[in-house]
Amino acid sequence: MRSAVSTINYQLSTIKRLITFLKNWTLPSAIVIGTVLYLVFAYVPALDSAARFFDPIFDAIFPLFMALILFVTFCRIDFHRMRPTAWHMWITGLQLALVALVTGAIMSTGMTGNDLVVMESILTCIIAPGAAAAAVVTAKLGGDLESLTTYTFISNFVTALMVPLIFPMIDQGVDISFWAAFFSILYKVCMVLLVPMGAAYIVKHFAHRLHSWILSVPDLSFYLWGISLTIVTGSTLKYILHAGTTPGFVFTLAIISLVLCFVQFALGRYVGHFFGTTLEAGQGLGQKNTAFAVWIAYTYLNPLCSVGPGCYILWQNAVNSIEIWHSNREK
Repeated sequence: MRSAVSTINYQLSTIKRLITFLKNWTLPSAIVIGTVLYLVFAYVPALDSAARFFDPIFDAIFPLFMALILFVTFCRIDFHRMRPTAWHMWITGLQLALVALVTGAIMSTGMTGNDLVVMESILTCIIAPGAAAAAVVTAKLGGDLESLTTYTFISNFVTALMVPLIFPMIDQGVDISFWAAFFSILYKVCMVLLVPMGAAYIVKHFAHRLHSWILSVPDLSFYLWGISLTIVTGSTLKYILHAGTTPGFVFTLAIISLVLCFVQFALGRYVGHFFGTTLEAGQGLGQKNTAFAVWIAYTYLNPLCSVGPGCYILWQNAVNSIEIWHSNREK
């Protein structure tokens, strides 16, 4: 009897330690789980039919799941505090300068082949708007949620203007109508940002019991984001492993995106420290909507350059994990 009780206590203790580990290392755990699940379904022949069955389901569910995550996050927003500030303008100006620098390099040298793919990959990682999920990480780190959410809207609108202007200039094969591309991008922005925000506004003002329950669950949006990151990791590996190029070139794009990720986070934090918004500005410039970047690469440029932003999502979540670990250690 005593042995059975000891066994149960040991199992409960193990489960408790596992839960604590997952809470402290949510993002790395999500990446590892997503990687393992993808490799198992991709390379175990017996699971091939299951992989083909679930793939379109996950593709359909993911946007809805992201909308749920943002809805939960936006329920915590004070809508009266959402207004443009100085750091928004400086970070936007820095992004425009980086885009102009890369665009000028491409146009002045007449790049082709793999060199052009590398530069287009860099451009997509820079021109991509700030990730909507950056608000989730910022809230977890105790940052200004309203300020970063405001920047996210500004960033998406600026990207909607830049893409149809810049892409035809760097690639003569790109044939897009400015207004068609502009409204196509704005439609995606509305579905990702405006719909969850509108739902959160309604719940906050007219469904007080539901709103109170959402606020009572600590870090709910963060752990939901951890689940979604599992799906994103699997999709990212699919893009990388089916890129249709040599492993060496994929490795080159991965390393370049790693360097670019740290540079953008560092530049954002440097600009932000002048305004007392080191965290918010770093997340705003560094954490990108890489799913959007992959989409514009596939839609308007060489699909191979989507490998760069595909790898970027892994690097930016590694940075987020380090920030969260550091924040927890200080607490």
